[in-house]
Amino acid sequence: QVQLVESGGGLVQAGGSLRLSCAASGRTFSSYGMGWFRQVPGKEREFVASINQSGGQTYYRDSVKGRFTISRDNTKNTVYLQMNSLKPEDTAIYYCAAARGPWIATILGNFGSWGQGTQVTVSS
Repeated sequence: QVQLVESGGGLVQAGGSLRLSCAASGRTFSSYGMGWFRQVPGKEREFVASINQSGGQTYYRDSVKGRFTISRDNTKNTVYLQMNSLKPEDTAIYYCAAARGPWIATILGNFGSWGQGTQVTVSS
């Protein structure tokens, strides 16, 4: 089992930046992929970005390509989401998740562990 703790959320104006962090413990961090999802109240949780176990492969939803960057530091057991050029529609609770294997995953069912979430609010 993997324990995940997110941090770095907050309130930012449109066009601003935030960096989310997710610290992992439990299973060997370098053995599984990681992902970020987000959820707005009343809507389904949606995929944002994912990275494989080594950090050599990444994948993004179309609406964040060119603005968000996912990365990981396997020496610190931490995955990051750098968010630039933020828009009001990026407002959500952001969750990090550990994949069930070393690969890139995009579907909720392919992730076995979840953090508690961190709120990101982008004002217009």
